[in-house]
Amino acid sequence: MRIAVVDYGMGNRRSVEKALQHAGVDAVVTADADELRAADGLVLCGVGAFPAGAQRLRETGLGDLVRERVDAGTPLLGVCLGMQLLFEGSDERGGDEGLGLLPGRVQRLEAGDGLKLPHIGWNLVTWAAGTTSPLRAGLPDRTAFYHVHSYVARPEDEADVVAWGEYGTRFATAVSRGHVHGAQFHPEKSSTDGLRLLRGFAEACTR
Repeated sequence: MRIAVVDYGMGNRRSVEKALQHAGVDAVVTADADELRAADGLVLCGVGAFPAGAQRLRETGLGDLVRERVDAGTPLLGVCLGMQLLFEGSDERGGDEGLGLLPGRVQRLEAGDGLKLPHIGWNLVTWAAGTTSPLRAGLPDRTAFYHVHSYVARPEDEADVVAWGEYGTRFATAVSRGHVHGAQFHPEKSSTDGLRLLRGFAEACTR
């Protein structure tokens, strides 16, 4: 079983690859279409602005390939910007279209109460009651994960939200619909529990 980290030229791809390997998963960073098609699961990570990420996916053709693999049933995990790109679009920097794999848009985090953006640091994540998402992977009801972001996804269907964070206001920080999953936080920077989440996703890729 192998998981491929989609190399579209943005963000923390090597860090995610190393975290997966540390979790005992055979992982590779690649932009090669054959390798991506052969993988049992895909991870789309990234750091930066939504329009830049969306443009890179279009320019490289990797956005279409990711959609192709999802349509074929390959599990997908979006991390940070990668989670945001799963949605239909974003308002960031004039807006752009996403992959459209999940209904909803990405909007600026309404932190309020004098809280600064970006939201950086450890934040308790509360898992939705009864969630069967493989991302939870036996984690406790409240788990601390490391976040770095100013924008958040607003899923059209709240049933897609499997975990919530709070920073002045509640926001969706993990989502799952079928075999499409996303984490706004960085599991690769979240110590033991982050590795456990990555193993949970990897296990779902073997089913």
